[in-house]
Amino acid sequence: GSHDTMTYCLDKRSAVSGNESKLVKFLNKCMPCIVHPIIMKWSTTQVLTVTEQLEAGVRYLDFRIAHKANDPSMNLYFVHMVYTTVTVQDTLWEVLRWLETHPQEVVILACRNFDGLTKRLHNHLVACIKEIFQCKLCPRNVRDKENLHSTVRRKELNLTVMSVELWDNSRDTTFLFSSKEYLMCHFLIFVSGKFFVAGINLTENLGYILLHPFGSLKKMTLRSLPCLKIWIKQQYPGPKKECINIIAGDFIGNNDFVKDVIELNTKI
Repeated sequence: GSHDTMTYCLDKRSAVSGNESKLVKFLNKCMPCIVHPIIMKWSTTQVLTVTEQLEAGVRYLDFRIAHKANDPSMNLYFVHMVYTTVTVQDTLWEVLRWLETHPQEVVILACRNFDGLTKRLHNHLVACIKEIFQCKLCPRNVRDKENLHSTVRRKELNLTVMSVELWDNSRDTTFLFSSKEYLMCHFLIFVSGKFFVAGINLTENLGYILLHPFGSLKKMTLRSLPCLKIWIKQQYPGPKKECINIIAGDFIGNNDFVKDVIELNTKI
């Protein structure tokens, strides 16, 4: 999986999301030339497009969906501090085109956040998903992996959509780097039926960002990859409580992340 899948196309001219803190919005308003580039560097978690991520082996897409404030249209975007240039509808069509050329693959869409979505906009999102994917959508009664596998073999579907709003059982692991910096890596486990998702994404706070004006989330993540690689290789897939089925990471394509995750299947 890819964490914050759509951040490769954040809009440099976008306003800061209404969900961000008053301090961030105030600083961005007072010093946009300084603050906005910093926000972009620490909000971007991916550089590959959706199609490129799917081609690289990603099968779990983390969609943070939002509606821009004061936007009279029904257009929905993705958000991570700022909004994307690409709309949700265009991205769903892109995923469909890939699925049509890969009928044996299963893709899971984790839709969450829903910033600024009214009930009308949420119904619009659901209608778009149904209209675009139609018979490819996973039926409601297919909730475990065995049924999912048998259904895919019959070519009845190859897309599952999850509405994710609550994350549970978070575990914090602190990594010590050579520069004596302590950073927090959150392993967020979401349980849905028999799927267990671990998001291995490093998170920074405002204090860390201010102390590293020339840093970026990408630099911080790439430096931590050896530690994350060790953690991945220690995991086990399967239905047991301590097992993990999906691992979502940042900057897919910069390392052997996908290969390492897929190789976990040899433990089954």
